[in-house]
Amino acid sequence: MDLDAYVLERAGEWDRMEELARRRRLTAGEADELVILYQRATTHLSVIRSRLPDPVVIADLSRQLMAGRAAITRGRRFDWRTVGHFLTDGFPLALYEARRWWISLALLLLALTTALILYIADDPAIAELFLSQSQIDRLVASDFVGYYSEYQAQNFAAQVWTNNALLTAQCIAAGVLIVPVVYLLGSNMFNVGLTGGVMVDAGAGSTFLSYLAPHGLLELTCVFIGAGVGLRIGWAWIAPGPFRTRRQALASRARTGMVVAVGLVPTLLVAGLLEAYVTPAPVPTAVKIAVGATVWLLFLAYALIQGRAAHTRRTLDSTYDLPTA
Repeated sequence: MDLDAYVLERAGEWDRMEELARRRRLTAGEADELVILYQRATTHLSVIRSRLPDPVVIADLSRQLMAGRAAITRGRRFDWRTVGHFLTDGFPLALYEARRWWISLALLLLALTTALILYIADDPAIAELFLSQSQIDRLVASDFVGYYSEYQAQNFAAQVWTNNALLTAQCIAAGVLIVPVVYLLGSNMFNVGLTGGVMVDAGAGSTFLSYLAPHGLLELTCVFIGAGVGLRIGWAWIAPGPFRTRRQALASRARTGMVVAVGLVPTLLVAGLLEAYVTPAPVPTAVKIAVGATVWLLFLAYALIQGRAAHTRRTLDSTYDLPTA
């Protein structure tokens, strides 16, 4: 085999491959061309190595192949369209598909927490099993209200955001084991019930609600979503459903969990800002609750209405993709 003739005949393809590899953006046709040229070049390199192993030619072609491979396998660059698709389809769709889990969980836990508040308020001796009388007095007199203005607003918002994001992430990540989610939810809702029971017993129930509602509507919803999605992941390997293995079901639910985890990060930031700036604000209670309720209702509309629209679009796309007979 004449090496010079072989290289001369194919050098144009190698140069074209290198040219495509250097471009920042490729059309679909150019991307397909790059893959084909890369596959052909690897064959050419194999032929040269086996028949006429010229080190210069091998080194040069290897360099071009490395460039081609890097272009084919490189990660996707940041694209605002990806962010837009996540906000309009990915995140709301994940919330909508898991809606039965987190809505049911929210209703159950709110009912249990309300019952606990009334139970403790009706029998103050129960609170004394967990708090001393001095702690109860401080909680009612100053600690509960003072908690929301103890630190500078921006620092408090960051602290609340971090704590809530960690709790939600733990619920999602531990969902596969189920029991840790139940423990995390139980301990947090018990604390809310204990505090609420003490405040109601002291005649400060309106204060408790006025300081909890502005941020709590959105904040607790996010926690319920994280827990519901986590339990949904755990249920996937218990009951994977027809036509899927447990591994496939678990992987699918886990991917949805990651989408929800990412989407809840900015949502919990909004809840943290409400808690730091709106809850302790020196404005009428009705105004604070109205602000928190408005943000909460907008989020629910986003999760259920926008999520349903995203679900419909995906269903239609899947229908159009079906092969025709």
